[in-house]
Amino acid sequence: METSTVSFSQLATTSKKFVRRLATIGENRLELLAVEVQEERERLLHAFLLALSVAAFGLLAGIALTAAIAVLLWAWSPVAVLLILTGIYAAAGIFLYQRLTGLLRNWQTLSASLDQLRKDRECLENFLA
Repeated sequence: METSTVSFSQLATTSKKFVRRLATIGENRLELLAVEVQEERERLLHAFLLALSVAAFGLLAGIALTAAIAVLLWAWSPVAVLLILTGIYAAAGIFLYQRLTGLLRNWQTLSASLDQLRKDRECLENFLA
């Protein structure tokens, strides 16, 4: 009878250790996730503020350049000047739109956390197999 009791107590002890380790791993992964969410939030806010600044000053520069070109070439052909500037702005808009869609397509959120969770799952599968 004692052998079965020892066996059950060893099983219980091993199970408790396993659950504690699993809880510790889960806690570490949640902390990593929280840190990454904070970093992503700060990076996104920083990128948004920079983009807003670029847009504001780019708009001011574009208005000034448009006015300078229009005044300079108005005597030659007002319609041609406006059409050329419209074409240049449309080409720039299309280029920037393509860059934005490429950026959004390749965006990876919380990649370190996901990689770590994959490693944990593989380790757990190897341990249980």
